[in-house]
Amino acid sequence: MKISIVTLDTFSAKMAGPAIRVWEMAGLLAREHEVTVLTFASADRPSDAFTLKATRVADFERDLAQPDVVIIQGYLAQTFPWLGERDFRLVIDLYDPFHLESLGVEKHRPMPDRDYALHHSVTELSAQIRMGDFFLCASEAQRNLWIGHLAALGRVNPRTYDSDGSLRNLIDVAPFGIAGPRPSQDRHGIKGNIPGIAPDDKVIIWGGGIYNWFDPLTVIGAVGRASQTDPSIRLVFLGAKHPNPDVPQMAMAVEARRRAAELGLADRHVFFLEDWVEYSDRHNYLLDADLGITAHFADIETHFSFRTRVLDYLWTGLPIVTSEGDFFGGLVEERDLGRVVPVEDEEAMAHAILDVLADPAPFSDRVLDAAEHFSWDKTLAPLVEYCREPSFAADRLDRSPAPEAVAAPRRTLRSLLSKTKESVRTSGIRHTVRRVLRYRGR
Repeated sequence: MKISIVTLDTFSAKMAGPAIRVWEMAGLLAREHEVTVLTFASADRPSDAFTLKATRVADFERDLAQPDVVIIQGYLAQTFPWLGERDFRLVIDLYDPFHLESLGVEKHRPMPDRDYALHHSVTELSAQIRMGDFFLCASEAQRNLWIGHLAALGRVNPRTYDSDGSLRNLIDVAPFGIAGPRPSQDRHGIKGNIPGIAPDDKVIIWGGGIYNWFDPLTVIGAVGRASQTDPSIRLVFLGAKHPNPDVPQMAMAVEARRRAAELGLADRHVFFLEDWVEYSDRHNYLLDADLGITAHFADIETHFSFRTRVLDYLWTGLPIVTSEGDFFGGLVEERDLGRVVPVEDEEAMAHAILDVLADPAPFSDRVLDAAEHFSWDKTLAPLVEYCREPSFAADRLDRSPAPEAVAAPRRTLRSLLSKTKESVRTSGIRHTVRRVLRYRGR
Protein backbone atom coordinates (compact mmCIF):
# COMPACT_ATOMS: atom_id res chain seq x y z
CA MET A 1 0.00 0.00 0.00
CA LYS A 2 0.95 3.62 -0.45
CA ILE A 3 0.35 5.32 2.91
CA SER A 4 0.59 9.04 3.70
CA ILE A 5 0.60 10.38 7.26
CA VAL A 6 -0.14 14.09 7.69
CA THR A 7 0.60 16.17 10.79
CA LEU A 8 1.24 19.74 11.90
CA ASP A 9 4.15 18.95 14.21
CA THR A 10 7.90 19.58 14.00
CA PHE A 11 10.40 16.84 13.07
CA SER A 12 13.91 17.53 14.30
CA ALA A 13 16.39 16.23 16.85
CA LYS A 14 13.92 17.48 19.48
CA MET A 15 10.35 16.25 19.06
CA ALA A 16 7.13 16.46 21.04
CA GLY A 17 4.50 13.74 21.41
CA PRO A 18 2.58 14.16 18.11
CA ALA A 19 5.76 14.02 16.02
CA ILE A 20 7.10 11.07 18.03
CA ARG A 21 3.87 9.16 17.45
CA VAL A 22 3.93 9.82 13.70
CA TRP A 23 7.63 8.94 13.50
CA GLU A 24 7.14 5.56 15.18
CA MET A 25 3.91 4.91 13.28
CA ALA A 26 5.63 5.58 9.95
CA GLY A 27 8.60 3.37 10.81
CA LEU A 28 6.34 0.49 11.79
CA LEU A 29 4.11 0.74 8.70
CA ALA A 30 7.16 1.11 6.43
CA ARG A 31 8.06 -2.50 7.16
CA GLU A 32 5.20 -3.53 4.85
CA HIS A 33 4.23 -0.43 2.87
CA GLU A 34 5.52 2.65 1.06
CA VAL A 35 5.11 5.45 3.60
CA THR A 36 5.33 9.22 3.20
CA VAL A 37 5.03 11.68 6.09
CA LEU A 38 3.90 15.23 5.27
CA THR A 39 4.12 18.00 7.86
CA PHE A 40 3.13 21.65 7.75
CA ALA A 41 6.00 22.40 10.17
CA SER A 42 9.72 21.71 9.70
CA ALA A 43 11.04 18.33 8.53
CA ASP A 44 14.69 18.30 9.57
CA ARG A 45 15.07 14.70 10.76
CA PRO A 46 16.26 12.16 8.16
CA SER A 47 14.80 8.66 7.91
CA ASP A 48 15.94 5.66 5.91
CA ALA A 49 12.61 3.86 6.36
CA PHE A 50 10.14 6.39 4.94
CA THR A 51 9.91 9.72 3.12
CA LEU A 52 9.56 12.83 5.29
CA LYS A 53 8.62 16.07 3.59
CA ALA A 54 7.46 19.56 4.61
CA THR A 55 4.47 20.89 2.70
CA ARG A 56 2.40 24.07 2.49
CA VAL A 57 -1.31 24.72 2.17
CA ALA A 58 -0.93 25.63 -1.50
CA ASP A 59 1.12 22.49 -2.25
CA PHE A 60 -0.58 19.95 -0.02
CA GLU A 61 -2.96 18.40 -2.56
CA ARG A 62 -0.15 17.96 -5.07
CA ASP A 63 2.29 16.59 -2.45
CA LEU A 64 -0.30 14.12 -1.16
CA ALA A 65 -0.68 12.65 -4.67
CA GLN A 66 -2.70 9.40 -4.81
CA PRO A 67 -2.09 7.16 -1.78
CA ASP A 68 -4.22 4.17 -0.79
CA VAL A 69 -4.49 5.24 2.85
CA VAL A 70 -4.17 8.68 4.46
CA ILE A 71 -3.72 9.07 8.23
CA ILE A 72 -4.27 12.55 9.66
CA GLN A 73 -3.55 14.09 13.04
CA GLY A 74 -4.44 17.57 14.29
CA TYR A 75 -6.30 20.51 12.76
CA LEU A 76 -6.63 19.51 9.10
CA ALA A 77 -10.20 18.54 8.25
CA GLN A 78 -11.69 22.04 8.18
CA THR A 79 -8.85 23.38 6.05
CA PHE A 80 -8.99 20.48 3.59
CA PRO A 81 -12.59 19.19 3.51
CA TRP A 82 -11.86 17.29 0.28
CA LEU A 83 -9.92 14.73 2.37
CA GLY A 84 -13.21 12.95 3.00
CA GLU A 85 -14.21 12.89 -0.67
CA ARG A 86 -11.27 11.18 -2.40
CA ASP A 87 -10.73 7.53 -3.26
CA PHE A 88 -8.21 6.85 -0.52
CA ARG A 89 -9.21 5.41 2.86
CA LEU A 90 -9.01 8.03 5.59
CA VAL A 91 -7.75 7.17 9.09
CA ILE A 92 -8.27 9.75 11.85
CA ASP A 93 -5.88 9.65 14.81
CA LEU A 94 -7.89 10.82 17.82
CA TYR A 95 -5.34 9.86 20.49
CA ASP A 96 -5.32 13.46 21.76
CA PRO A 97 -8.77 14.85 22.77
CA PHE A 98 -7.64 18.39 22.05
CA HIS A 99 -11.06 19.92 22.67
CA LEU A 100 -10.75 18.90 26.34
CA GLU A 101 -7.10 19.96 26.30
CA SER A 102 -8.11 23.42 25.08
CA LEU A 103 -10.08 23.96 28.29
CA GLY A 104 -6.78 23.84 30.18
CA VAL A 105 -4.68 25.62 27.56
CA GLU A 106 -6.99 28.64 27.49
CA LYS A 107 -7.94 28.57 31.17
CA HIS A 108 -6.32 31.92 31.98
CA ARG A 109 -7.52 33.66 28.82
CA PRO A 110 -10.54 36.01 28.46
CA MET A 111 -13.84 34.15 28.09
CA PRO A 112 -14.31 35.10 24.38
CA ASP A 113 -10.96 33.48 23.60
CA ARG A 114 -11.94 30.37 25.55
CA ASP A 115 -15.28 30.09 23.74
CA TYR A 116 -13.57 30.55 20.38
CA ALA A 117 -10.86 27.95 21.10
CA LEU A 118 -13.36 25.34 22.22
CA HIS A 119 -15.66 25.95 19.25
CA HIS A 120 -12.71 25.76 16.87
CA SER A 121 -11.51 22.44 18.30
CA VAL A 122 -14.97 20.84 18.49
CA THR A 123 -15.78 21.94 14.94
CA GLU A 124 -12.50 20.42 13.72
CA LEU A 125 -13.13 17.14 15.51
CA SER A 126 -16.68 16.99 14.19
CA ALA A 127 -15.39 17.49 10.65
CA GLN A 128 -12.91 14.64 11.17
CA ILE A 129 -15.56 12.34 12.61
CA ARG A 130 -17.91 12.98 9.70
CA MET A 131 -15.28 12.09 7.07
CA GLY A 132 -13.18 9.28 8.60
CA ASP A 133 -13.23 5.63 7.55
CA PHE A 134 -11.33 4.35 10.60
CA PHE A 135 -10.47 6.00 13.91
CA LEU A 136 -7.73 5.48 16.48
CA CYS A 137 -7.78 6.44 20.16
CA ALA A 138 -5.50 5.86 23.16
CA SER A 139 -7.62 3.99 25.72
CA GLU A 140 -10.98 2.35 26.32
CA ALA A 141 -12.09 5.44 28.24
CA GLN A 142 -11.28 7.57 25.19
CA ARG A 143 -13.09 5.11 22.97
CA ASN A 144 -16.25 5.64 25.01
CA LEU A 145 -15.81 9.40 24.59
CA TRP A 146 -15.39 9.17 20.83
CA ILE A 147 -18.25 6.69 20.34
CA GLY A 148 -20.47 9.33 21.94
CA HIS A 149 -19.21 11.91 19.43
CA LEU A 150 -19.61 9.45 16.55
CA ALA A 151 -23.15 8.67 17.64
CA ALA A 152 -24.06 12.35 17.98
CA LEU A 153 -23.00 12.95 14.37
CA GLY A 154 -24.81 9.94 12.96
CA ARG A 155 -21.79 7.68 12.43
CA VAL A 156 -23.21 4.99 14.73
CA ASN A 157 -25.96 3.88 12.38
CA PRO A 158 -27.48 0.70 10.94
CA ARG A 159 -24.74 0.39 8.31
CA THR A 160 -21.76 0.69 10.68
CA TYR A 161 -23.59 -1.45 13.25
CA ASP A 162 -24.38 -4.21 10.75
CA SER A 163 -20.78 -4.17 9.56
CA ASP A 164 -19.51 -4.85 13.10
CA GLY A 165 -21.76 -4.62 16.14
CA SER A 166 -18.74 -3.90 18.38
CA LEU A 167 -17.74 -0.97 16.13
CA ARG A 168 -14.10 -2.12 16.37
CA ASN A 169 -13.76 -1.86 12.61
CA LEU A 170 -14.81 1.80 12.93
CA ILE A 171 -12.83 2.86 16.03
CA ASP A 172 -10.19 0.91 17.95
CA VAL A 173 -7.63 1.49 20.68
CA ALA A 174 -4.06 2.23 19.53
CA PRO A 175 -2.24 4.06 22.33
CA PHE A 176 1.20 5.62 22.42
CA GLY A 177 3.99 3.08 22.59
CA ILE A 178 7.53 2.40 23.79
CA ALA A 179 10.54 2.52 21.47
CA GLY A 180 11.98 -0.89 22.38
CA PRO A 181 13.78 -2.78 25.13
CA ARG A 182 15.43 -0.87 27.97
CA PRO A 183 18.25 1.23 26.49
CA SER A 184 21.85 1.40 27.65
CA GLN A 185 23.28 4.63 28.96
CA ASP A 186 25.91 6.33 26.78
CA ARG A 187 26.65 9.27 29.06
CA HIS A 188 25.35 11.10 32.11
CA GLY A 189 22.78 13.69 31.12
CA ILE A 190 22.03 14.87 34.67
CA LYS A 191 24.23 13.50 37.46
CA GLY A 192 27.50 15.34 37.54
CA ASN A 193 26.54 17.19 34.37
CA ILE A 194 24.00 19.75 35.58
CA PRO A 195 25.53 22.23 38.05
CA GLY A 196 24.11 21.55 41.49
CA ILE A 197 23.45 17.83 40.91
CA ALA A 198 26.16 15.47 42.14
CA PRO A 199 26.76 11.90 40.89
CA ASP A 200 25.34 10.38 44.07
CA ASP A 201 22.24 12.61 44.37
CA LYS A 202 18.76 11.08 44.11
CA VAL A 203 17.14 12.42 40.97
CA ILE A 204 13.40 12.72 40.35
CA ILE A 205 12.55 13.44 36.72
CA TRP A 206 9.52 15.17 35.19
CA GLY A 207 9.51 14.03 31.56
CA GLY A 208 7.94 16.33 28.98
CA GLY A 209 6.36 19.76 29.12
CA ILE A 210 4.72 21.77 31.88
CA TYR A 211 1.16 22.37 30.69
CA ASN A 212 -1.79 24.03 32.38
CA TRP A 213 -3.54 20.73 33.07
CA PHE A 214 -0.54 19.44 35.04
CA ASP A 215 0.20 20.13 38.71
CA PRO A 216 3.93 20.76 39.10
CA LEU A 217 3.24 22.97 42.13
CA THR A 218 2.33 20.03 44.35
CA VAL A 219 5.41 18.17 43.13
CA ILE A 220 7.69 21.13 43.88
CA GLY A 221 6.19 21.56 47.35
CA ALA A 222 6.53 17.82 48.01
CA VAL A 223 10.18 17.86 46.96
CA GLY A 224 10.75 20.76 49.36
CA ARG A 225 9.27 18.69 52.18
CA ALA A 226 11.10 15.50 51.24
CA SER A 227 14.44 17.27 50.90
CA GLN A 228 14.25 18.23 54.57
CA THR A 229 14.49 14.51 55.34
CA ASP A 230 16.86 13.64 52.48
CA PRO A 231 18.92 16.65 51.29
CA SER A 232 20.25 14.66 48.30
CA ILE A 233 16.88 14.81 46.48
CA ARG A 234 16.85 16.73 43.18
CA LEU A 235 13.88 17.35 40.85
CA VAL A 236 14.56 17.97 37.14
CA PHE A 237 11.98 19.23 34.63
CA LEU A 238 13.06 18.01 31.18
CA GLY A 239 10.75 19.96 28.89
CA ALA A 240 10.64 23.58 30.04
CA LYS A 241 10.66 24.85 26.43
CA HIS A 242 8.54 23.18 23.74
CA PRO A 243 10.32 22.27 20.45
CA ASN A 244 7.38 23.41 18.33
CA PRO A 245 7.48 27.24 18.15
CA ASP A 246 3.70 27.33 17.55
CA VAL A 247 3.07 26.01 21.09
CA PRO A 248 3.05 28.99 23.47
CA GLN A 249 4.53 28.91 26.94
CA MET A 250 1.90 27.85 29.45
CA ALA A 251 0.94 29.89 32.50
CA MET A 252 1.66 26.85 34.68
CA ALA A 253 5.28 26.74 33.47
CA VAL A 254 5.74 30.32 34.67
CA GLU A 255 3.98 29.54 37.97
CA ALA A 256 6.19 26.48 38.55
CA ARG A 257 9.35 28.56 38.29
CA ARG A 258 7.87 31.14 40.60
CA ARG A 259 6.97 28.51 43.22
CA ALA A 260 10.43 26.93 43.12
CA ALA A 261 12.05 30.34 43.62
CA GLU A 262 9.58 31.32 46.33
CA LEU A 263 10.38 28.17 48.34
CA GLY A 264 14.13 28.66 47.91
CA LEU A 265 14.41 25.42 45.91
CA ALA A 266 15.41 26.75 42.49
CA ASP A 267 18.84 25.49 41.38
CA ARG A 268 19.22 23.75 44.74
CA HIS A 269 16.59 21.03 44.74
CA VAL A 270 14.52 21.98 41.66
CA PHE A 271 16.02 22.41 38.17
CA PHE A 272 14.44 23.46 34.88
CA LEU A 273 16.23 22.47 31.68
CA GLU A 274 15.88 25.46 29.37
CA ASP A 275 15.84 23.42 26.17
CA TRP A 276 13.98 20.29 25.11
CA VAL A 277 16.06 17.11 25.29
CA GLU A 278 16.82 15.48 21.94
CA TYR A 279 14.64 12.47 21.22
CA SER A 280 17.58 10.15 20.55
CA ASP A 281 19.38 11.34 23.71
CA ARG A 282 16.55 11.30 26.23
CA HIS A 283 17.48 7.89 27.61
CA ASN A 284 20.72 9.35 28.98
CA TYR A 285 18.65 11.68 31.15
CA LEU A 286 16.02 9.14 32.14
CA LEU A 287 18.63 6.56 33.13
CA ASP A 288 20.26 9.14 35.37
CA ALA A 289 17.03 9.37 37.36
CA ASP A 290 15.88 7.27 40.31
CA LEU A 291 12.19 8.12 40.07
CA GLY A 292 9.73 9.38 37.43
CA ILE A 293 6.97 11.72 38.54
CA THR A 294 3.81 13.31 37.17
CA ALA A 295 0.86 15.12 38.73
CA HIS A 296 -2.41 16.57 37.52
CA PHE A 297 -5.74 17.92 38.66
CA ALA A 298 -9.11 16.19 39.13
CA ASP A 299 -10.70 17.41 35.92
CA ILE A 300 -12.18 16.03 32.73
CA GLU A 301 -8.89 16.21 30.80
CA THR A 302 -7.28 13.94 33.39
CA HIS A 303 -10.00 11.29 33.07
CA PHE A 304 -9.49 10.90 29.31
CA SER A 305 -5.74 11.54 29.20
CA PHE A 306 -2.97 9.15 28.23
CA ARG A 307 0.29 10.65 29.55
CA THR A 308 2.68 9.75 26.77
CA ARG A 309 5.90 10.65 28.54
CA VAL A 310 5.06 8.26 31.41
CA LEU A 311 5.86 5.57 28.87
CA ASP A 312 9.46 6.77 28.95
CA TYR A 313 9.46 5.89 32.66
CA LEU A 314 8.32 2.38 31.77
CA TRP A 315 10.89 2.15 28.99
CA THR A 316 13.78 2.95 31.34
CA GLY A 317 12.49 1.05 34.38
CA LEU A 318 11.78 4.11 36.54
CA PRO A 319 9.48 3.70 39.55
CA ILE A 320 6.57 6.13 39.25
CA VAL A 321 4.88 8.52 41.67
CA THR A 322 1.69 10.00 40.23
CA SER A 323 -1.62 11.60 41.12
CA GLU A 324 -4.69 9.38 41.04
CA GLY A 325 -7.48 9.55 38.49
CA ASP A 326 -5.95 8.83 35.07
CA PHE A 327 -4.99 5.74 33.05
CA PHE A 328 -1.48 5.48 34.42
CA GLY A 329 -2.58 6.07 37.99
CA GLY A 330 -4.68 2.93 37.64
CA LEU A 331 -1.79 1.01 36.06
CA VAL A 332 0.72 2.05 38.74
CA GLU A 333 -1.68 0.98 41.49
CA GLU A 334 -2.70 -2.27 39.83
CA ARG A 335 0.86 -3.39 39.00
CA ASP A 336 2.57 -1.83 42.06
CA LEU A 337 4.91 0.28 39.91
CA GLY A 338 5.37 3.00 42.52
CA ARG A 339 2.92 5.11 44.51
CA VAL A 340 -0.38 6.81 43.65
CA VAL A 341 -1.38 9.80 45.78
CA PRO A 342 -4.51 11.94 46.11
CA VAL A 343 -4.73 14.97 43.82
CA GLU A 344 -2.99 18.11 45.19
CA ASP A 345 -1.85 16.30 48.36
CA GLU A 346 1.65 17.67 48.92
CA GLU A 347 2.27 15.76 52.15
CA ALA A 348 1.19 12.41 50.69
CA MET A 349 3.41 12.98 47.67
CA ALA A 350 6.41 13.80 49.88
CA HIS A 351 5.89 10.54 51.80
CA ALA A 352 5.54 8.62 48.52
CA ILE A 353 8.78 10.09 47.17
CA LEU A 354 10.72 9.13 50.29
CA ASP A 355 9.12 5.68 50.37
CA VAL A 356 10.02 4.79 46.78
CA LEU A 357 13.52 6.30 46.89
CA ALA A 358 14.31 4.26 50.00
CA ASP A 359 14.29 1.07 47.88
CA PRO A 360 13.48 1.59 44.18
CA ALA A 361 14.79 -1.75 42.87
CA PRO A 362 11.64 -3.91 43.39
CA PHE A 363 9.51 -1.27 41.69
CA SER A 364 11.93 -1.03 38.78
CA ASP A 365 11.68 -4.74 38.03
CA ARG A 366 7.89 -4.57 37.88
CA VAL A 367 8.01 -1.43 35.72
CA LEU A 368 10.15 -3.20 33.12
CA ASP A 369 7.71 -6.12 33.08
CA ALA A 370 4.81 -3.72 32.48
CA ALA A 371 6.71 -2.01 29.67
CA GLU A 372 6.55 -5.13 27.52
CA HIS A 373 2.83 -4.56 26.95
CA PHE A 374 3.41 -1.12 25.39
CA SER A 375 5.78 -1.81 22.50
CA TRP A 376 4.78 0.09 19.35
CA ASP A 377 4.10 -3.10 17.42
CA LYS A 378 1.53 -4.05 20.08
CA THR A 379 -0.08 -0.65 20.62
CA LEU A 380 -0.45 0.05 16.89
CA ALA A 381 -1.56 -3.48 15.97
CA PRO A 382 -5.12 -2.33 15.01
CA LEU A 383 -3.65 0.20 12.55
CA VAL A 384 -1.24 -2.36 11.10
CA GLU A 385 -4.12 -4.79 10.53
CA TYR A 386 -6.30 -2.11 8.96
CA CYS A 387 -3.55 -1.02 6.54
CA ARG A 388 -3.11 -4.60 5.35
CA GLU A 389 -6.72 -4.64 4.13
CA PRO A 390 -8.00 -1.06 4.24
CA SER A 391 -11.68 -0.47 3.61
CA PHE A 392 -14.09 2.41 3.39
CA ALA A 393 -16.47 2.86 6.30
CA ALA A 394 -19.74 0.99 5.77
CA ASP A 395 -21.68 4.26 5.67
CA ARG A 396 -19.31 6.17 3.41
CA LEU A 397 -21.85 6.58 0.59
CA ASP A 398 -24.92 7.05 2.75
CA ARG A 399 -24.22 8.95 5.94
CA SER A 400 -26.77 10.65 8.13
CA PRO A 401 -27.04 14.39 7.60
CA ALA A 402 -24.95 16.49 9.98
CA PRO A 403 -26.75 18.33 12.77
CA GLU A 404 -27.21 22.05 12.22
CA ALA A 405 -23.93 23.85 12.84
CA VAL A 406 -23.62 26.10 15.88
CA ALA A 407 -22.51 29.63 15.08
CA ALA A 408 -18.89 30.29 16.02
CA PRO A 409 -18.31 32.64 18.96
CA ARG A 410 -16.88 35.94 17.76
CA ARG A 411 -13.49 37.09 18.95
CA THR A 412 -13.46 40.69 20.08
CA LEU A 413 -10.68 43.10 19.12
CA ARG A 414 -9.92 43.45 22.81
CA SER A 415 -9.35 39.71 23.26
CA LEU A 416 -7.15 39.55 20.14
CA LEU A 417 -5.02 42.45 21.39
CA SER A 418 -4.74 40.78 24.80
CA LYS A 419 -3.55 37.54 23.21
CA THR A 420 -1.04 39.44 21.07
CA LYS A 421 0.42 41.22 24.10
CA GLU A 422 0.77 37.94 25.96
CA SER A 423 2.50 36.33 22.98
CA VAL A 424 5.00 39.21 22.74
CA ARG A 425 5.73 38.93 26.45
CA THR A 426 6.23 35.15 26.50
CA SER A 427 7.55 34.39 22.99
CA GLY A 428 8.97 37.62 21.54
CA ILE A 429 7.99 39.91 18.69
CA ARG A 430 9.28 37.72 15.82
CA HIS A 431 7.31 34.67 16.89
CA THR A 432 4.22 36.83 17.45
CA VAL A 433 4.42 38.37 13.98
CA ARG A 434 4.66 34.88 12.42
CA ARG A 435 1.60 33.74 14.37
CA VAL A 436 -0.39 36.83 13.35
CA LEU A 437 0.45 36.24 9.69
CA ARG A 438 -0.59 32.59 9.91
CA TYR A 439 -3.84 33.61 11.66
CA ARG A 440 -4.63 36.12 8.91
CA GLY A 441 -3.89 33.45 6.31
CA ARG A 442 -6.42 31.11 7.91
